[in-house]
Amino acid sequence: MVINMKQKRSARKAYLYIKKTWTLYLMLILPVAFALIFRYLPMTNISMAFKDYNMFKGVWASPWSDPIFKWFEKAFKTKDFWFALRNTLTLNGLDLIFGFPLPIILALLLNELAFKRYKRFTQTIVYLPHFLSWIIISGIAKQLLAPRTGVVNVLLGRAGVGPVNFLMENGLYVATYIALGLWKEMGWNTIIYLAAITGINPELYEAAEVDGASRLRRIWHITLPGIRSTIIVLLIMNMGRILGSEFDRPFAMQNDLVMSVADVLSTYVYRVGIRGNQFSLTAAVGLFQSIVCVVFLFAANSIAKRSGERGIW
Repeated sequence: MVINMKQKRSARKAYLYIKKTWTLYLMLILPVAFALIFRYLPMTNISMAFKDYNMFKGVWASPWSDPIFKWFEKAFKTKDFWFALRNTLTLNGLDLIFGFPLPIILALLLNELAFKRYKRFTQTIVYLPHFLSWIIISGIAKQLLAPRTGVVNVLLGRAGVGPVNFLMENGLYVATYIALGLWKEMGWNTIIYLAAITGINPELYEAAEVDGASRLRRIWHITLPGIRSTIIVLLIMNMGRILGSEFDRPFAMQNDLVMSVADVLSTYVYRVGIRGNQFSLTAAVGLFQSIVCVVFLFAANSIAKRSGERGIW
């Protein structure tokens, strides 16, 4: 009898809860359906990585490869794959090392500006490049950095330096690649940190100022701890993309002279897999990338939790 009463009470609570919130669940139907159809259903095509895919037969009618990991073995045995893997880790690692702290520093500097109009103007200027495509940016870079006619090399020539082949020498290409990435995305990422800073209680700053704390002390002891959780979450998400790579950025900027450092996994997949009609190879390399990214994501989240942070789940 006691168990039946508890079951009736729980059923009654569930009924009242659903009656109260059914409209919210109704509104969820569309986004859940979108996720299932356009996010999860296409994941079934992962099987392409284990098949000898034939575009005329389709994914499901294509025969299974023999051996089953044939396309993974084929990718791992080629030098181009390992060069692309090395370049992906190198470029993404440099993007993380230089590109992750700079938006934090910029957000701290903008937050300390006393003139609000200048602050808004500066913020607008620094995040506008985010809306430019990499095709446009690469075109501008090639014009400005051209060895003979580029504005940068013309100015360097007048100063007695140059010409400098920014996009045709391996080391300079990597530096230019990273610098353009910082210029494009630094301002946009700053918005997130500025939003986090606005959530800090202003009374903390007033109390610290009364106690005689300098501006640097207030930044170190109030602002940075106040946005630490945001920093950790974004760091974890960036670690999850350490092996993922954009296609448009390296494809638009690379050339034959720097392919040894410019060819990344996304361009390797396009060049060898898609243009070479080896679609199973592209699926195998993509699955390998996804697995490694998930491992990095879980590892970063675990380290964050062990350090006392919340993580992302």
